[in-house]
Amino acid sequence: MTTHLEPVTFGECPLRIEDVLALANRQVPTQLQDDAAYRQRIAKGAQFLDSLLDKEGVIYGVTTGYGDSCVVAVPLEHVEALPRHLYTFHGCGLGKLLDAQATRAVLAARLQSLCHGVSGVRVELLERLHAFLEHDVLPLIPEEGSVGASGDLTPLSYVAATLSGEREVLLRGERRQAADVHRELGWEPLVLRPKEALALMNGTAVMTGLACLAFARADYLLHLATRITALNVVALQGNPEHFDERLFAAKPHPGQMQVAAWLRNDLAIDAPTAPLHRLQDRYSLRCAPHVLGVLADSLNWLRSFIEIELNSANDNPIIDAEAERVLHGGHFYGGHIAFAMDSLKTLVANVADLLDRQLALLVDVRYNHGLPSNLSGAPADRAMINHGFKAVQIGTSAWTAEALKNTMPASVFSRSTECHNQDKVSMGTIAARDAIRVLELTEQVAAATLLAANQGVWLRAQAEDARPLPPALAAMHAELVKDFPPVIEDRALEGELRLCLQRIAEQHWGLHA
Repeated sequence: MTTHLEPVTFGECPLRIEDVLALANRQVPTQLQDDAAYRQRIAKGAQFLDSLLDKEGVIYGVTTGYGDSCVVAVPLEHVEALPRHLYTFHGCGLGKLLDAQATRAVLAARLQSLCHGVSGVRVELLERLHAFLEHDVLPLIPEEGSVGASGDLTPLSYVAATLSGEREVLLRGERRQAADVHRELGWEPLVLRPKEALALMNGTAVMTGLACLAFARADYLLHLATRITALNVVALQGNPEHFDERLFAAKPHPGQMQVAAWLRNDLAIDAPTAPLHRLQDRYSLRCAPHVLGVLADSLNWLRSFIEIELNSANDNPIIDAEAERVLHGGHFYGGHIAFAMDSLKTLVANVADLLDRQLALLVDVRYNHGLPSNLSGAPADRAMINHGFKAVQIGTSAWTAEALKNTMPASVFSRSTECHNQDKVSMGTIAARDAIRVLELTEQVAAATLLAANQGVWLRAQAEDARPLPPALAAMHAELVKDFPPVIEDRALEGELRLCLQRIAEQHWGLHA
């Protein structure tokens, strides 16, 4: 872990998406707010709950059953057993396990929510949850089984159970029993107090953690797609005047104007240009700012939705120790994250469609203004047996189609569950998982189109009348050629595509600083 950066502090100060991303990538240390006043405020909530138990007050999920069983009173002699039963019967998740990066984001989102001090948990619970992050003890969380209200109950049951020394965790890349890891680290497993299992599970941490990661990937993809478009304008001998500043002053959506400005910079639009083949390029070049600008403009309000959720208390009931009140509500409902992720996957899929159309132009001799068929770099005497990027374009079409198919909004598929208590649910976690999948597919499209654009630029540079590349594109092209040499004789490109995807995941190329 990088330790020279300022630590991320969990407590009263809000976190940003970038904090969660850095933490999920183990790039920053973390700490828990530790001043006496803060610790006292956290402790006061748990103490207030204990005082209510002494008075035999009725508290949902503490002295009652869960969900539709809220009308079932739990005798005081069984109250201590209730938290374990909650995480136990929710241990029914299926599907793939969340990866390490996503699991850290989930732990961070849950810890930040509980740090508001209105969930009725002990300081010791916050400390142990933080210790899981600090020591990289990662609960193995199946990603399927949440309808997004009452929060992410089933996946978060794996957090509650592993804090209690049950189920399995990942430590240093090895799958281990949680009880064994507790012993190795010298910890006593927590015995969850009344309300603590509910506080851990009854919230939006899984969808919110995934949303933070999805947002960061989409933001980088926006910059990358802009750079790929600039490379394709050069490769296709497009008209850079489509991005003129005066043109965009007439339709001043800020994000659209920003993308056009990035393209002007990449293309050095004020420099002399080559004679134009077409007065107007096809839409996938000419309208790139209009397509990418929608994503650029949307990121600001998506950030607001995600960061408010991240920095909220989103369990039920809310414990107001100062006013000595228990407030029963529905803050576990993940509607804002559901909408944000349903929106993001549509925005991102449009990027896939844009780049797919650009690649289709690149490989087709009817539209690529003199480039070889399928971008093959083979000499004339071997051109008939070489096919360059033909199959890559087919694959890109498949990835794009799948991305577009996955844009069906999850949030409208609410199902009535749990004996019609949870009769309107958010589906936010499914929306977030869909968004991650659409991003994966669109990044594959971006990787393919980037390698093809780089090949197109290289082919264009072989001409006798070739013009020098603008500085930003020249630097990018030189860096790409180190890892991805030109395709002259056909070769299998899977390894290079996977390396390009790794570079995208690492946000390797600094774009539009």
